[in-house]
Amino acid sequence: MATIVPFKALRPTPELASKLASRPYDVLNSSEARQEVKGNPYSFLHITKAEVDLPPDADIHGMEVYVKAKDNLAAFIRKQVLFRELKPCYYIYQLVMNGRSQTGLVCGSTVNDYENDIIKKHEFTRPEKEQDRIDHIKTSGAQTGNVFLAYRNVDEIDALINKWKTIHEPVYDFVADDNITHTIWIVNDSKTIDSITQLFASKVPFTYIADGHHRAASAAKVRKALGTAASEGADIFLTTLFPSNQLHIMDYNRVVKDLNGWSANDFIKQLQQDFECEPVGKTVVHPDALHQFGMYLEGNWHKLVAKQGSYQEDPIGVLDVTILSEKVLDKLLGIKDQRTDKRIDFVGGIRGLAELEKRVNSGEMKIAFSLYPVSLPQLFDIADSGNVMPPKSTWFEPKLRDGLLTHLIYE
Repeated sequence: MATIVPFKALRPTPELASKLASRPYDVLNSSEARQEVKGNPYSFLHITKAEVDLPPDADIHGMEVYVKAKDNLAAFIRKQVLFRELKPCYYIYQLVMNGRSQTGLVCGSTVNDYENDIIKKHEFTRPEKEQDRIDHIKTSGAQTGNVFLAYRNVDEIDALINKWKTIHEPVYDFVADDNITHTIWIVNDSKTIDSITQLFASKVPFTYIADGHHRAASAAKVRKALGTAASEGADIFLTTLFPSNQLHIMDYNRVVKDLNGWSANDFIKQLQQDFECEPVGKTVVHPDALHQFGMYLEGNWHKLVAKQGSYQEDPIGVLDVTILSEKVLDKLLGIKDQRTDKRIDFVGGIRGLAELEKRVNSGEMKIAFSLYPVSLPQLFDIADSGNVMPPKSTWFEPKLRDGLLTHLIYE
C-alpha cells in the first residue's frame, strides 16, 4: 500500500506567489527561460534553470549552473521571498484549465515505495536528464520539481479533500499568464493529516508516475549517493497525487531530423507496407482514433492508418507509440533508442500541431508525426504488468507550477 507523509514545504509569501511560480523546468529550453524571466527577479526559473543568470555560452549542465541555483535559492530565503513551513503539512493543489478542474494532494512519497514498485513506472529514463536533476538536487539541497502521480480514485479521499476545500480559505489563488488557475490550501490539522495518511495506506495499493520519471529516479539515486550521510529528507520526494477520475492525457508527438537516406517518395512507398497512406495537403491531421497518425513532410500532411496485422495485439504492441516506434522510427528511420538518439525530439500536445509544422518548415527537422493519445487505463494496465512504453508516450495538462511548494532534503 502507498506510504505518503506530510512535509515542511519551502514556499513563497502569498503576495509573491504568482510572480514566483514558474512553468516546469523541463518544458522550457534555456532561450525560452531567459525570455520568461525578463523583468521578473522573483521567477523560480532563477533556481530551476539558473543558466538564465549566467553568460549565454555557459554550459547548462556544468557545475557552475547548479552552484548558481544553490546561491539563488539561498538568496530567495534570505530575502524572505521563500520561507519554510513550521510543521509538516499536506497541501491541496487545484488547477483549472479551459473550465476543467483537477485537484491533487501534495505530499512526500517515499523512495522505498519507488524502489519497491509501489510507485509504478511506465517508461525508461534518459541518463543525461537523470544526471541533470541529480546534480541539481545534491548541489541545491532542494527537490524543486514535482512528480505527478496518479491513483485509482477513492471516494473517501475525494470527500475528505473536497470538504477541506469547502471550509478553508486557500493560501494561494491566482491565474497564471497561460490562463490556468492555481489554488493551494494548507492541511495543517493533525487529525486530518493522520486520516489522509491512513486512507492512502489502506485504500491505495499503488500510485503511478504520470509525469516525472526522471525526477523520481533522480531522487532515489541522490539518496543512494548520499549513503549514510543522507538525512531523513532524502528518504522522500516531492509528489502530487491525482485521482484517476480527474485526469486527461494529451498527445505526445515526434519530430525527426532526417529520412535516414530515403527520398521522400521512397520513404512513403516503404510506409505503405504497414500503413494506408493518404495525402491531404495542407489540412492538419489530428488523429481522432486509435492507429491513426498524421505525418508532415515537405510542407504537406498525410493521414496514416496502421494496417490490421502489422502490429501486435498485446498491451504494449497495440499502443500507437509502439506502432510508430517499431514500424517507422526503428524499421525505416534507424532510430533504435529514442532516449539517446539525437535525431529525434518530442513535442507535447499542449504546443499544438502548428509546432510540428514550425519545426519542419524551419529546416531544423525533416519530418513530424502526430499521434492519438494513450488512455489512462492503458497506462495503469501497462505499469501493473511491469512493462514500459516507449519514451515520452504521455503528456498531461495542466502542469503544476514549480516554486509554490519545494522540498528541502537537508535540514
